[in-house]
Amino acid sequence: MDRRKFIKQSSLASSLFFVPSFVKAFEEVASSRLGYKRLVIIQLSGGNDGLNTVVPYRNDIYYKERPNLAIPKSDVIKLNDELGLHPSLTSLKRLYDNGHLSVINNVGYPNPVRSHFRSMDIWQTASDSDTFSQSGWLGRYLDNYGKQPYSAIEVDESLSLAMKGERFNGIATQNPKTLYNLTKDPYFQNINPMGNEAHLSEHNLGYLYKTMIEAQSSAKYIFETSKTVNTLKAYPNNSFGKQMKTTAQFINSGIDTKVFYTSLGGFDTHVNQLNAQKRLLKMYAESIEVFVEDLKAEGTFKDTLVITFSEFGRRVKQNANVGTDHGTANNVFVVGEQLKRPGFYNEAPKLRDLDDNGDIKFEIDFRSIYATVLDKWLEVNDKTVLNKSFSQLDFI
Repeated sequence: MDRRKFIKQSSLASSLFFVPSFVKAFEEVASSRLGYKRLVIIQLSGGNDGLNTVVPYRNDIYYKERPNLAIPKSDVIKLNDELGLHPSLTSLKRLYDNGHLSVINNVGYPNPVRSHFRSMDIWQTASDSDTFSQSGWLGRYLDNYGKQPYSAIEVDESLSLAMKGERFNGIATQNPKTLYNLTKDPYFQNINPMGNEAHLSEHNLGYLYKTMIEAQSSAKYIFETSKTVNTLKAYPNNSFGKQMKTTAQFINSGIDTKVFYTSLGGFDTHVNQLNAQKRLLKMYAESIEVFVEDLKAEGTFKDTLVITFSEFGRRVKQNANVGTDHGTANNVFVVGEQLKRPGFYNEAPKLRDLDDNGDIKFEIDFRSIYATVLDKWLEVNDKTVLNKSFSQLDFI
């Protein structure tokens, strides 16, 4: 098979090469063992309104600035004398009551950007707001400490920047069986590595042959390992519920994966926010609760940490369309069994002390959360991954 014929006749090969679900296998295996702890990242895309999620129900400014949007005091799920949860977060309240939830308020970064794409890039790369990076913080974790291509899996169709390293990437798949069946396409069977790889240089697609062979191996391992577990838990019948079910299946199967990445979109609520956020938060909370129950039933929750973030919060003042515009600082949820500070990690947003644009001032740099997770949970050098040192927190 010559190079021109290879390219011309293999649209499937081309797509697999460029789809980030398939990546070059890790050639430099870390010498240290990574242990058994697992990290699950949940991204709430669009900028979730933190003030209507964790509600300052005793704050008059909150109700003054949101006459049509504030959650009525009578509807708030009260957690303490100042703060409570959105009424759709009943499932999250049960995790809170069991000591499995820590809420970190006022999380952001210096010189905030209100663009969805740019702010998400900043969160995913752990870069400064004026620095552009082509690698994600979890991708750099893989660069330095990954053992296999499946050391990090994103339960989605494509790979986020967070999971792309300088040398290695994670694998993206919504369904391990579909991924495995894709690599069983007859085209793959026509590739004879013993007959071709030996005389093909990287220039003439030897690298591509090798990548596809390694992709087959990874897909087979993921599928055959994860299929050994079937959950009896009833997850919500929506896309996010399915993501969390697949993630639980991976974890409970004992697959040698350290990091899982999931997302729930739709939080850009400029117009008619109440109904949209109500639906999304209910979807999120109910899925998380079943996920925790699923892991508990298999004894894997104790070694799993779940971090939920959004690229920014929303403005304190409602807009003319009964929605909210892009803001800055927001809350981050940490779910786990080994929390040092369950409940509220820090104080509520100071609504009397906003920035010049009327936004909440950040108190905790989100990279301090990353540094804490890397050092204390994944037990790796946080500075190596984040490219600089950040003060650590005390939530795990």
